Amino acid sequence: MRYLIFVLLISMHCAYSDPVEISGSPYATEGVALPKQLHTQEKTILIDPNEHLWGAYNATGKLIRWGIASAGANWCADIRTACRTKSGTYRIYSLGSSECISSKYPIPTGGAPMPYCMYFNGNEAIHGSDNVTYGNNSHGCVRVNTKDAKWLREYFVERPSTQNHYQGTRVIIRPYQIQDYTSRKLVLPLFIPVDFFKNIVLWLKPKAHHANHLS
Repeated sequence: MRYLIFVLLISMHCAYSDPVEISGSPYATEGVALPKQLHTQEKTILIDPNEHLWGAYNATGKLIRWGIASAGANWCADIRTACRTKSGTYRIYSLGSSECISSKYPIPTGGAPMPYCMYFNGNEAIHGSDNVTYGNNSHGCVRVNTKDAKWLREYFVERPSTQNHYQGTRVIIRPYQIQDYTSRKLVLPLFIPVDFFKNIVLWLKPKAHHANHLS
């Protein structure tokens, strides 16, 4: 039993360890859990909420830069609803500066920093943050490191204009495919035998030590 619990603890630690950025990141794309090539003829930003990554692809579909991204959470307690980032294909329609802030969060007055915001679907935007984690925990926006947001905003993304026929840079949000345990409480299945918990209690309970006392 002790061996089993030890293995489970080690497995859980490995499963939820943060990714290690490879040498030369964010421009070195070898080994990144994103497609190296997209079938496209225009610049594209790909957001994968399962891998918690974003990728920038040039007009030939080649991955040229990437980074960690935090998409919308399964559940937001403050608004009591799911707030996953909506999957689909969108286009950037509005850009903000380094002073961009939220008009809604935190509830009720807003004011949360959203530097270099890039809106692509209603109130959903890609923006910079100093609190990007390997998990989905936003209210629907896609958080990336501030330095990455600045690069996207100033050197990659295009707003709608006559030059691009009013077609802003394309954004693809992949569907959520796995359970995100970083933003929800772990719920144990109901079919675990009661003896399993009894064994854990017995294993954790201190054993009595008996000593022979001389009189």
